Amino acid sequence: MLEIRWHSRAGQGAVTGAKGLGDIVSDTGKQVQAFAFYGSAKRGAAMSAYNRIDDKPILNHEKFMIPDYVLVLDPALAFIGNITANEKEDTKYIITTHLSKKELLEKLPNLDEKRVYTLDCMKISQETIGRAIPNTPMLGALMKVSGMFEIDYFKNAIIKVLSKFPQKIVDANLKAIQRAYEEVV
Repeated sequence: MLEIRWHSRAGQGAVTGAKGLGDIVSDTGKQVQAFAFYGSAKRGAAMSAYNRIDDKPILNHEKFMIPDYVLVLDPALAFIGNITANEKEDTKYIITTHLSKKELLEKLPNLDEKRVYTLDCMKISQETIGRAIPNTPMLGALMKVSGMFEIDYFKNAIIKVLSKFPQKIVDANLKAIQRAYEEVV
């Protein structure tokens, strides 16, 4: 089973990102869960979202997981949240930050350089979408790091997820996904 934990602030699109990923994965015939844990949080409060993906039915419905991927949408949460909770020795971290990977690792020495990937999802979303909603850039980075889907397949699949939005917003999100795919290091 593949498990993904998202660390975000309410309003940054982690729930939408997890559910969008879930929709795309479910179209391939795999079993998937997408859910969030945020209680009565208001916009800006720290929260978590989760995905589970498997070939067989997923019977575990707990929020506890040992993640294969940890996606950090808000840069501050890498410093104030416990993003390494229940990690595996090969858990991969994709962290949005304006810092270089080297600068980030100097500030977070408990992370293993070989398992950390960085990019500035905030900047990408501001410059492509016009708002600091880093969920779609993070999905682009996840596609690169995980190899879950080829980027062209993923972008075509996400169009269906984003179909409720005007074409201008869909196009901006596609640019954000592609740019994140290219910029993650």
